[in-house]
Amino acid sequence: MMSKKTSAAGLTPGARSPLRGSAAHTVASSGVKRLTLFDLDHTLIPVDSDHQWGVFTTSLGWNDAADFARQNDAYYQQYKAGTLDIFAFLDFQLAPLARHPREQLDAWHSEFMAQSIRPMITPKARTLVREHLDSGALVAVVTATNAFVTGPIVREFGIPHVVATIPAQQDGAFTGKPRGTPAFKAGKIERVDAWLESLGLHLGSFEHSWFYSDSHNDLPLMQRVTDPVAVDPDPTLRAHAEAAGWPVISLR
Repeated sequence: MMSKKTSAAGLTPGARSPLRGSAAHTVASSGVKRLTLFDLDHTLIPVDSDHQWGVFTTSLGWNDAADFARQNDAYYQQYKAGTLDIFAFLDFQLAPLARHPREQLDAWHSEFMAQSIRPMITPKARTLVREHLDSGALVAVVTATNAFVTGPIVREFGIPHVVATIPAQQDGAFTGKPRGTPAFKAGKIERVDAWLESLGLHLGSFEHSWFYSDSHNDLPLMQRVTDPVAVDPDPTLRAHAEAAGWPVISLR
C-alpha cells in the first residue's frame, strides 16, 4: 500500500509533481512538446550497472576476483566523489569486451539481466517511465555507462532512446576503446545536443524538459532543462535541489 506521505513516484511531502499538465497531451501540430531524460544508475535502477557488470563478469572468471574488485570499487568511489578519470575507467571497463565474441557476450548479458538487473527494477520506476511515455514525451536514458551494458536495460523499460558512452566496434566486435565523447558530466550535454540535432530538434524545441538523476555529476545537464528532478540523491545533489526548489523523489 502506498504511504500517505509519498506519491506513486515517491514525491516528498510538499514538493511539486515532476509531471505537469494533462497526460493526454501528446503531439501538437508543431511536434512533440515534452522531453524526458533519465539517468540510469541509482536513478531508474537502485544499483550501478557498471559495477554490477564487473561483479557478474568476475563470477564468470574474466578476472582475478580480488584485484578486479579492488579496482572496480575504487573507480566507483571516485565516481561518487566526482573525481573519476572517465578515460582511465573506460580503458578498464571496455578492454575485457574485446576478448570475447559478440554472440557469447550477448548470451552473458541475458544472464546478467535475469540475475542482477531485472529483479532490482521497482514498480515505482516502471510507473514513472510509463507516465512520461504515455504523455507523448520524447523519452531517453542518458548515461555514462556504456551502451552494451545499458541498451538492454533501457529496452526493458520500453524507452526507445539511449544516449550512452559508445564502446567502439569493428565488424561487430568490440575494440576495447570508446568512440566519441563519453556521456559523462558536461559530456552529457554535448551528447544530448548531438542526439537532438540528429532529429532536427534542440532543447529549446520543447515547452517542458525533464531530467531525473541521483548524482551531482549530472548537475550540468540538470541545470539546462526546465524541470530537473533529484531522485534518491547523493548529499551534494540533495542540498542543491533543496536550495533551488527542485522536486526530490524516491523510486525505491
